Amino acid sequence: MENSDLETVAQEVFSALADPSRRGILAALAAGGPATATDLAARLPITRQAIAKHLALLAEAGLVVAEPGERRRVRYRLDSAPMKIAQQFLAALARDWDGPLAALRDRLG
Repeated sequence: MENSDLETVAQEVFSALADPSRRGILAALAAGGPATATDLAARLPITRQAIAKHLALLAEAGLVVAEPGERRRVRYRLDSAPMKIAQQFLAALARDWDGPLAALRDRLG
């Protein structure tokens, strides 16, 4: 995957994670496993309609995968691959900052 592709994935992940409701949905899926929007609405202080909109955005960012189930019910499960790409992006950014920050610390110290 090219660097620009990695940055695009990371940007989508960071945008998705910016909303506390979406972070709550991801936490609920991490704790309880795959669930439908209705299941999540029973666990979270968010309406089913709002959860469905958040799940669509999380799916677009690749953080959740929709799996068709019985009776047209769609279950969502986590996909950690985009999160790992975002972590790699942050790690590279931290490495880029470490040198200049150490030099500044030495200069000020």
